[in-house]
Amino acid sequence: MTLERKTYDWFEQRRKTRGLELAHDQITKAFDTVTWLHKATKSFSEKNFTEAQKYIENLYKTEEGVDALRTDVFMELSKGAALVADYREDLLHLVKRLDTLADHTKDAARCLEMLSGADIPQELTDKTVFMTGKLVETAQTLRSSIEKISSDPEEAIKEAKQVGDIEHAIDIEYLKTKSLFVKYGATINCGAMVIFDDLVEFIEQAADMCADTADYILILSSRQ
Repeated sequence: MTLERKTYDWFEQRRKTRGLELAHDQITKAFDTVTWLHKATKSFSEKNFTEAQKYIENLYKTEEGVDALRTDVFMELSKGAALVADYREDLLHLVKRLDTLADHTKDAARCLEMLSGADIPQELTDKTVFMTGKLVETAQTLRSSIEKISSDPEEAIKEAKQVGDIEHAIDIEYLKTKSLFVKYGATINCGAMVIFDDLVEFIEQAADMCADTADYILILSSRQ
């Protein structure tokens, strides 16, 4: 997973204040939770529960960092000196959406942790790996779109629309996964089935939040 600091032209053109730097870190960490979730689901599918737990713990630590930075960002930007009012609101909306994304990935990780050692059919776990893999693709495309809001708004819009296409693929897989509950309902522990249902719900909600953020980027890019 890459944790290097990247340049977000949109931010730097509005003065590189501490508030913007904090927002940059918060956005990076929010996307990193998606990568940890995918690693955890892949290890879980391979029945390597110890390794899956390691990735889950990394996700928790990263998500805690997202929460801490969110508070700092809000406090810094509320001072009014960081940005012109309109752009300050834009940044706050973006930060809130990505904070919610991290919340959904954390909730999915909690479900995965509760399922540790549970006998989940391979077909179902393979579906979660596919969904989280697509979620990583969604997050990477969204990150690229954010970076280009000012430097290349047309490309930012193009990539934001691609996020919607990838999210649609996750929706399709989500419905296919739910349909398998009928096939395996009689063989899976009822408690495990409820938790697994929550797991795929949170993955789908994380994808929805990426798509929602992409819609907002379309608005921001059109202002450039």
